[in-house]
Amino acid sequence: GSAQSIETIVEAAEKLKSHSIHWVILGDGRKKDWLESEIKKKSLEKYFHILGRKPMELMPDYFSNADVLLATLRAHPVMSAWIPGKVQSYLACGKPIIAALDGSGAEVIEESKCGYSVRAGDSEGLAKSVLAMSQNLQKEREKMGLNAIRYYKENFDRDKLITKLESHFKGLSKGL
Repeated sequence: GSAQSIETIVEAAEKLKSHSIHWVILGDGRKKDWLESEIKKKSLEKYFHILGRKPMELMPDYFSNADVLLATLRAHPVMSAWIPGKVQSYLACGKPIIAALDGSGAEVIEESKCGYSVRAGDSEGLAKSVLAMSQNLQKEREKMGLNAIRYYKENFDRDKLITKLESHFKGLSKGL
């Protein structure tokens, strides 16, 4: 959809035409026809693999086969106010993340040291981040993946969150 800023991905891919970077796109939405048209117009067919919509329960399998996971959102104050669900899912998968987004989602990626983040819509920065990641040693990418899992467990683990919430409510009830 339009919130995903797919234009940023296409622009970055075009800048990386001379490199062997492959972009696997899962899902479909209002921008799918536009995406396919742009890929053809810019002669990017050999770099993009559009797999369409897949069941949610299969996402971990696809994520585990990726070298890096990508999160993009368009620049908008509302979108920068929250952490996209896909960023949390990516962290749990233990893969490096490259993102072009603003606000809380970008802060999580920086804080966790699980990858690279650039401003929403920054196709030049995205291209540079993708190229840098492709040149990292496997060991460096594995370390980023471990950082992702650690951060997820410390900050988004369901049981920990429920315990924190219960503790917060107990504290509130004591004050009444």
